[in-house]
Amino acid sequence: MGNEAGEWIIHGVTWDDPKCIHDVDEAVEYINRVGFLPLFKNEIPGFSLEERTVAEYWWSDDPVRDPWRWRIAIAKKHDVLYGKFFAQKVGFISKKWLPVFANYRRDGYDFDALFEDEKAPIKHKNIMDHFMENDAEIYSYELKKLAGFGKDGEKGFDGAITSLMMQTYLCNCDFRKRINQKGVEYGWDVAVYSSPEHIYGYDHVTSCYKEDPRTSWEKIVDHMKQLYPEVADTQIRKILK
Repeated sequence: MGNEAGEWIIHGVTWDDPKCIHDVDEAVEYINRVGFLPLFKNEIPGFSLEERTVAEYWWSDDPVRDPWRWRIAIAKKHDVLYGKFFAQKVGFISKKWLPVFANYRRDGYDFDALFEDEKAPIKHKNIMDHFMENDAEIYSYELKKLAGFGKDGEKGFDGAITSLMMQTYLCNCDFRKRINQKGVEYGWDVAVYSSPEHIYGYDHVTSCYKEDPRTSWEKIVDHMKQLYPEVADTQIRKILK
């Protein structure tokens, strides 16, 4: 997606293009096949869901054909993981590839050990304290209050969430409407955060911890070069480092 003359442009394909992804099931199948995929067009040509969808269906609110709606369905189903995983922008990682990313991005650290080694700021700990039991699913606005962010508290909540997602400690597990005091849903869908461990289990997420994080990075690079033989190392680092 690019901003051209003040207008957001989707770079897609036609419905009958062999590369076209037509619905959410095809999207999940493709993500699982390639392993990981940004939502939007980026430095690497062809490496996005955007470039395999029909432009005019974006933000149409059609639950079947709108890729923006697909991300909600994907986050809910947990067949693949959704969050800000690519240069601080959203995308998807398959269950198979998540341990590789987790080992590399976390440098082999669980969050509590990362904090103990003074490699994470207190504002990140204030967020992660609510996910240490691995069973939490928390609305974004609730988490902001619980972690002490806001007008009279810590600043930079969105940036902290993005950093924790980039390290694979958090993900979007759902999008839900708020519920009022009478138990009635209202308003727009709101992001719900959780940990990958909650979705896939601690043993699976950490199953590559036994290998050197540099080995995990090499696996990611080798896989990208198999998918995109012309891609440059600088492009891979910019999107996936």
